[in-house]
Amino acid sequence: MIDKQVASIAAAVADIGDGATIMVSGFGPPGQPVELIEGLLESGVRDLTIINNNAGAGGDAIGELFAAKRVSRVICSFPKAIGSTIFDELYLAGEIELDLVPQGTLAERIRAAGAGIAGFYTRTGYGTELTEGREVKEFDGAMYVLEEALHADFALVRAHQADPHGNLVFRKTARNFGPIMCTAARTTIVEASEIVPLGGLDPERIVTPGIYVDRVVAVPGSAN
Repeated sequence: MIDKQVASIAAAVADIGDGATIMVSGFGPPGQPVELIEGLLESGVRDLTIINNNAGAGGDAIGELFAAKRVSRVICSFPKAIGSTIFDELYLAGEIELDLVPQGTLAERIRAAGAGIAGFYTRTGYGTELTEGREVKEFDGAMYVLEEALHADFALVRAHQADPHGNLVFRKTARNFGPIMCTAARTTIVEASEIVPLGGLDPERIVTPGIYVDRVVAVPGSAN
């Protein structure tokens, strides 16, 4: 039996090294793998590239990585969040790099990576500063911008339930970027509120098959 359970957060993130590119699930707090992010902080890794919808929300989790100056680059669609000032200060001081990507484009770039698609054309962003220098092409009289697939070394994902094979169920809006990020990273690490025995998940409710998951760790008590 392929048992993907690990005993602790520290063990789950132990092989994440300096300079890694990491996808982090969540749309603000919902779906954010807080304990795995805390594990990164405790491990001491730095010079990270973070791919997330937000550049931190408030001062917790990802915001703590920024405050500790562990992140050198952020790829996101919404860098300004209510109650979040750490990223703003670092960016204005030139201490962190920002790649701003429209939200739908960000999701599709991640999805494309998981589907084995090298890139795609979109009208979003054409003619703006966001797409300066990108390849453009005309289709049916309209101009489109080429966007490349977005891969990562690791994906850190929050799920509601998992089983030992890594099959995942998400809770409500916590099912945001998690499922596509699971497919787009070389190694996917999941914290779940509950790990149930094999056969304990309704197959009709499984969103992410275990083939896309490498490690699962139980983190009880979260509502996400």
